Amino acid sequence: MSKARLLLVLALVLIIASYFIFDLGEYFSLDFFKAQQAIIDDFFAENPLQTALIFFCIYVAVTGLSLPGAAIMTLIGGAIFGLLWGTVVVSFASTLGATLAFLVSRFLLRDYVQSKFSRNLRAINAGIRKDGAFYLFTLRLIPLFPFFVINLVMGLTPISTLKFFLVSQIGMLPGTLVYVNAGTQIAKLDSLSGILSPPLLISFALLGVFPLIAKYTVTMLKRHKALRQYKKPARFDHNLVVIGAGSAGLVSAYIAAAVKASVALIEKHKMGGDCLNTGCVPSKAIIRSAKFLHLQTRAREFGFKSAHAEFDFAEVMERVQRVISQVEPHDSAERYTQLGVECIQGSARITSPYTVEVNGRTLTTRNIIIATGGRPFVPQINGIESIDYYTSDTIWSIRELPERLIVLGGGPIGCELAQVFARFGSQVTLVHRQPTLLKREDPEIAAMVEQQFAREGIDLRLSHSAESIEVRDGVKTFTSIHEGEHVDLEFDALLVAIGREPNTHGFGLSDLDIALTPQGTIEVNEFMQTSMPNIYACGDVAGPYQFTHVAAHQAWYCAVNALFGGFKKFKVDYSVIPWATFTDPEVARVGLNEKQAQAEGIAYEVTRYGIDDLDRAIADEAAHGMVKVLTEPGRDKILGVTIAGEHAGDLITEYITAMRYNLGMNKILGTIHIYPTLAEANKYAAGNWKRAHAPERLLKWIARYHRWIRGA
Repeated sequence: MSKARLLLVLALVLIIASYFIFDLGEYFSLDFFKAQQAIIDDFFAENPLQTALIFFCIYVAVTGLSLPGAAIMTLIGGAIFGLLWGTVVVSFASTLGATLAFLVSRFLLRDYVQSKFSRNLRAINAGIRKDGAFYLFTLRLIPLFPFFVINLVMGLTPISTLKFFLVSQIGMLPGTLVYVNAGTQIAKLDSLSGILSPPLLISFALLGVFPLIAKYTVTMLKRHKALRQYKKPARFDHNLVVIGAGSAGLVSAYIAAAVKASVALIEKHKMGGDCLNTGCVPSKAIIRSAKFLHLQTRAREFGFKSAHAEFDFAEVMERVQRVISQVEPHDSAERYTQLGVECIQGSARITSPYTVEVNGRTLTTRNIIIATGGRPFVPQINGIESIDYYTSDTIWSIRELPERLIVLGGGPIGCELAQVFARFGSQVTLVHRQPTLLKREDPEIAAMVEQQFAREGIDLRLSHSAESIEVRDGVKTFTSIHEGEHVDLEFDALLVAIGREPNTHGFGLSDLDIALTPQGTIEVNEFMQTSMPNIYACGDVAGPYQFTHVAAHQAWYCAVNALFGGFKKFKVDYSVIPWATFTDPEVARVGLNEKQAQAEGIAYEVTRYGIDDLDRAIADEAAHGMVKVLTEPGRDKILGVTIAGEHAGDLITEYITAMRYNLGMNKILGTIHIYPTLAEANKYAAGNWKRAHAPERLLKWIARYHRWIRGA
């Protein structure tokens, strides 16, 4: 603690202690004032300004030091100065005193609290930055919340001092009026309970209801302002129109149909979106085939002298299409039509907040959900237009295995597909501008993937930035820059896999001035609403996560808020978001990892369990990887988990459930896990945590007890 803070703390302790030691509280009682009221009234009659100044200073000191007595002084203000001037003096004195308490709290405690509880306060801080004035205004209008607590707590938040002062001045005014008015009748009061008469109780109740009325009014005004230039139809064809039939759009339409709303689902390409046609389903199908082929090379590890599989790469790719075809009925127009959804194939265009044009038709709707997804991002590389390159959308058309393949990008998509093609026999070079693969993961986790890639013959070119592409004498050449040097690589095929960008153009967003984020996604609030209140967005087009399961999660909030937001709206919950990269080894994560915790300054402890020690992993020749758990220091509360190894995407589910329902490591340790399974790794990780937190002093006494029992 700095010297200035220490001196302030000592001064405050001394003043507050003196207040109680010398029983100064007796001077802030109704009985004392009534006994001295005649003397005070005479002094006020002769010295009105001096009386007001003395009263003002005492009031500021009491509220600034958060001492008891503010309520009594408000009543006294009414008794001395009357309703008008009493309200003026008390209003400014209470606001100034509250601001002093606010500043003291901020000076002494804010840095410490924000640092120690940064992760827990992240959502609160964001809410304060966005709606802090309204929150404070609401609290000021409800006398049930002690004002001194509000002063101290708000000092710990990011709200500005000026905003705190102004909002407090306005927000405390109605309550001040009520109390000062009661004070004008102080001669008739025998105790504080006397102010709790039915009329005053009704006044306080109205003060409590006022924030709700104000919030509703503000919401309606914002809605009216956004929609006033558009003509609202007298009747609507649909309750909801959903644009895009990927994961987010399908779930939105499904929910709307399930609650018997009239819903139209518009898709310009294929039902199922990226996940079914070019993403999750085809990639996992080809990963499975590649893994089967890779296992042939490990025949001796499983007790075979040799194993061999002949294949035609074109047939493998046809299998991928067959898998898509088998899954396709789940997302088909036929199925959703049977569910009650009007499925329309065509390019949609939003022409107003109430109308969507498609195939020459104009659909009228009360609400719109945008779920247009994303597309592969292709960087500007000199010469890239001179070749036919692949992306994660177009690679599925390939039927001939490229002899030399360059994969540009070391994120999840690039890593998965690089390993796949290497296992089929391509000479794969992975070019990545970062110093490690999977930049979001901890270095030790990324290193496991890098080491496996190296064992499988993948040429890793890390810290290489793409520079240009040329065709020299019929030979394709990729040039990158590494440590200032130009590096040339000859190749037959290029796969660009460096990320995805949202689909926000071509369907009318700019015409409606719907706001976008700096990342290019549609800006949405906590209810998934865009800047147009009856238009919602979810999935990759809204961000912040580009996962199919998150898109489905967001879709629930979009559909429910769109259809029932007039009664109740739900804030989207991102508290526990898991994901997996389906390389070998698989990498799955939920919550924080060390890299993120360190970046955010969050205190943590690490527990590791090496899967190489697990019986089932040894039996399966899959004895590699680890379970890595971050917990709060000294507690079993789980902050995040990373698992690298066989079936990591399945194993992580236990920890997802634990974090979602606030179950700690002790609960996981106390859960029976079937033997022998890979899932036991989770229990053994919890066991390692428990051993690290064993009560050593207690165990020493228990050991003594056992020796005593033995007579030793």
